[in-house]
Amino acid sequence: MTQTPTCAVFYDGSCPLCSAEIAVYRDQDSAGALTWVDVSQPASLPEGMTQAAAMARFHVMTPDGQILLGAAAFVRVWRALPGWRWLARLSDLPGMLWVMDLTYDGFLKIRPFTQRLFARLRRTAKTGKKS
Repeated sequence: MTQTPTCAVFYDGSCPLCSAEIAVYRDQDSAGALTWVDVSQPASLPEGMTQAAAMARFHVMTPDGQILLGAAAFVRVWRALPGWRWLARLSDLPGMLWVMDLTYDGFLKIRPFTQRLFARLRRTAKTGKKS
């Protein structure tokens, strides 16, 4: 039996919010449809992809070497995971991928703030004390 090629998912493992989201996806990837690459650690990135670019925006590389960014990358991940396929189907609606990309671009602008907030909330939850 031949192994089906997987998509490579490039994510920022130094981001607590990103790591939490990827953990949810990994838990649901029982078929091994995705390969997870933490770009905050020294890793082999595809030719032409810098670590800075990989950490700045969500990337997926398809088995044929195509690089998907932003919403298109998320949709590819969602299509591979049974519990998320319904969300991927939303991107098929006219204009929806554009809206998803616009939303993701907006999130990227507030990402530093949300990272700090998420990290603070996790610390508070672990210690039971306000920081």
